[in-house]
Amino acid sequence: ERLIKKELESIKEQVASPNTTMRQMKEIMVRAIYCEMLGYQASFSYIHAIKLAQQGSVLEKRVGYLAVSLFLNETDEFLLLLVNTVLKDLQSTNLIEVCMALTVVSQMFPKDMIPAILPVVEEKLTHPKEIIRRKAVLALYKFYLIAPNQVQHIHSKFRKALCDKDPGVMTASLHIYLQLIKENPESYKDLTGSMVTILRQVVGGKLPLDFNYHSVPAPWLQIQLLRILAYLGKEDQGTSEMMYDVLEESLRRAEMNHNITYAILFECVKTIYTVHPKSQLLEKAAECIGNFVLSPKINLKYLGKIPPYDHHRVSGPL
Repeated sequence: ERLIKKELESIKEQVASPNTTMRQMKEIMVRAIYCEMLGYQASFSYIHAIKLAQQGSVLEKRVGYLAVSLFLNETDEFLLLLVNTVLKDLQSTNLIEVCMALTVVSQMFPKDMIPAILPVVEEKLTHPKEIIRRKAVLALYKFYLIAPNQVQHIHSKFRKALCDKDPGVMTASLHIYLQLIKENPESYKDLTGSMVTILRQVVGGKLPLDFNYHSVPAPWLQIQLLRILAYLGKEDQGTSEMMYDVLEESLRRAEMNHNITYAILFECVKTIYTVHPKSQLLEKAAECIGNFVLSPKINLKYLGKIPPYDHHRVSGPL
């Protein structure tokens, strides 16, 4: 504790010195971040983190944005000082600066300032670089969570993101659709066929190998799609019939003895018990639950002993 307090005093002196260069300030911010991670407040450095994001080179700006995202929250008044900087970086021709600005926007941004940057973020949905489009979608997802009324007019653009040629952009759009469909499944029944097609492609290993985890094709994407299908198919026989085949295929392919495939199986069982019932699928889901119960692994036993109609209680964020 004595060492940390001594370090904080040293940092305080250095940030207050007019002779401290931007390069030195970058190193000081890293030390301040470390002190905050250890539970010691370095509030005197917050304004300097903002200045570093505003005035530094690309590398220094990156550290400044990182410090701001760790030090501040959405209600902090200091963030208002960063709005113009974010707007300028969003309009930059430097891809790294645009990426940094979109990243900080998707993490934290004042709700009242969203209208100031929303048009610029919208423009990034058509950017030629897929990483920019993906980050723009995630920024809009953040806006939807904190101010849904402000992005109602761009729902059609969410659909374009869902059909994007880059799998990363499509995956990012599913975060938005999971939330939208959870809140109002009736308005998105027409997307059932698209979601089924995407899941079939994922399960069939059609995505790039970068999406695989321990040879399992895009497991988190599979889980997300299964949750979406559960909301769409609940108490709707016609919609449920569209997804029976892909649910059966998901169960069949998730056979590897690995934790992530257990997660897929569990989500698949929940979906089967949520949508309109089909006897053959229910039998296979019951067999899967039986395997969980008989497993020597305690966690799997626990999952198997949760009644199928109770599975939603252990559902959490991805």
